[in-house]
Amino acid sequence: MISNARRLASTGLFYQRVGRNAGISVMLIAATLVVGTVGYVVFAHLGWVDAFHQASLLMSGMGPLEENGWSTVAKLFDSVYALFCGIVLLVSYGVLFAPILHRFMHRFHLEDAAHD
Repeated sequence: MISNARRLASTGLFYQRVGRNAGISVMLIAATLVVGTVGYVVFAHLGWVDAFHQASLLMSGMGPLEENGWSTVAKLFDSVYALFCGIVLLVSYGVLFAPILHRFMHRFHLEDAAHD
């Protein structure tokens, strides 16, 4: 018999954790898009819509638009922002899927403990 200390969290609590982590993940992505949009406006002198478009394309992994005529500073920002987006995307996936993986691993641990 499994003791109370070794029970799996309720479904409601699990969904609450997934929702909280999804919110954190969305906020992280949104903040990164704001940084990218402002950076493209300041360094590449793009309009707000074009800057958001450029930041969104890099964030999604699609790659940059044509960048002919950009200054060296704008190209450096573009490069650093692209690397930063890759890291943020991986971190946001980790945050999003952490409660799911935790529940999966906890369930298997409980099954192993029940056999002991």
